[in-house]
Amino acid sequence: MATEYFEDVQIGTVREFGSKTVSTEEIIKFATKFDPQPFHIDAVAAADSTYEGIIASGWHTASMTMRMMVDHMVSSRAGLGSPGWNNLKWYRPVRPGDTLRVRSEVIDKKRSVSRPTMGTIFGTIQVFNQNSEMVMSFESLGMVQAKTTGEE
Repeated sequence: MATEYFEDVQIGTVREFGSKTVSTEEIIKFATKFDPQPFHIDAVAAADSTYEGIIASGWHTASMTMRMMVDHMVSSRAGLGSPGWNNLKWYRPVRPGDTLRVRSEVIDKKRSVSRPTMGTIFGTIQVFNQNSEMVMSFESLGMVQAKTTGEE
C-alpha cells in the first residue's frame, strides 16, 4: 500500500539501502539470456580479457539496482512508473562476490501542469560495492500520484 505521495517527497531527502551480493552463477545466467559477451559468460575467455575474470553485465547491475529500489523505496510511493533514466554510467566492473548498495537523493520535483494529480520526482542514484567504490550512477525520473491537485 502506498504511503508516500508527491506532496510527501522532500527535496534533499537521501536514502541508503541494499545490499545485494552477486554470485558467479547469477552473472552467467543473466548474461547468457541478455548480454552473452565472453567476459560475462565464459570464465576462460574472461580471464584472458581486459577484465581478468567474469564481470556482471552493466544491464544486470542496473536490474539489481532496480530491484533494490523497488524493495526499499519505490514500493512505499504512490508510483506511476518512469519516463526513463538519464546519464547512466558504469564506473567499475561488478565481480562475483561483490555486495552492492544504493544511495538515492531527491534533487527536484515538479507537479504536472497537464495532469495536476501527479508529479515527477527527479533524483540521483549511485551504486557502490563493498569497498564504497561507485560502480554505477544515473539520474532518475519517477512519476508519483499526488493527494491533491495543488489548487486547494
